[in-house]
Amino acid sequence: MAQVTGEPSLGAIGVPATTPTDVAATAGPVLRVGERRANWTPYLFLALPLALYALWVIGPMFYTFYMSLTDADGISESNWVGLENYRRLFDDRVFWFSFWNNVKWLVAFITIPTVAGLGLALLLNNNLPGVRFFKAGFFSPMVLSSVVIANVWGWMYFPTDGLINSTLNALGYDGKRIGWLADFDLVTYAIIAAGIWRQIGYVMLIYLAGLKNVDPSLVDASRTDGASPFQSFRDIIFPQLQPVTVIVVVISIIDALRAFDLVNLMTRGGPSNRSNVLANMMYIESFNNYKMGYGASIAVILGLLSMVFIFTYLRHMVKNELEY
Repeated sequence: MAQVTGEPSLGAIGVPATTPTDVAATAGPVLRVGERRANWTPYLFLALPLALYALWVIGPMFYTFYMSLTDADGISESNWVGLENYRRLFDDRVFWFSFWNNVKWLVAFITIPTVAGLGLALLLNNNLPGVRFFKAGFFSPMVLSSVVIANVWGWMYFPTDGLINSTLNALGYDGKRIGWLADFDLVTYAIIAAGIWRQIGYVMLIYLAGLKNVDPSLVDASRTDGASPFQSFRDIIFPQLQPVTVIVVVISIIDALRAFDLVNLMTRGGPSNRSNVLANMMYIESFNNYKMGYGASIAVILGLLSMVFIFTYLRHMVKNELEY
């Protein structure tokens, strides 16, 4: 008869035998079916948006790059041409006109609407009489369609009885009437002015929202310590607006590089392509000249420019933030 003791039983190789109770005690927590299903719930909610994003954004991006390597015309069967479209593009005089016009749009959109929008936001962030009326008035250009803005500014630029030339004559200017949209040197800046007029109200609204998050106690403390309004703005207000400024600059870069509607509606890139931009050139080459492959190469260059400018700016801002 085997002797029963309080010591654990040994297996065949001298290792203490385990029991089901011991296995259950040493194993980690077991997820129930409902818990495992709950872990997958966020991914199920994200599946449809991600699928649509891949279908409508990521897929066309790759297809555009593929099309830029062909001689596609949108009608007949396309043939592989490699980098021929890009070689043609960099030798195209119209491309360089359009590229440098986009740079002008970029510089103007980053500086003027940002400064003017911030100034208006600081002014209208006070309890002034009729402040809501002025906020609505400055923002109203953003709700107008591009067709309306192009027609209004086209009338203002009209050489004979346009508002700008009539105002100059009323102020005593007796020189030659200015053809704002026909002058090679002025046409790009004239269209940019219309775009800036629409952009300022949008930037103002973003900064107004950002000013609501500025800590007023810090501003009051700086005033108590004898800081001037400019010093309070430079040292207290503007650093707290840095995240908003990042958003404003990124939006301005995107809007400047995709400038198309006002150029197409007001001049179609003329006269002699002097006001052309890359987006308008892409449209004309693709849908007017039926050079889809050539137009796709312009789209690829435009997308690369956007990523370079945006990533460079964000990298600079992150570096400054880490140093701070």
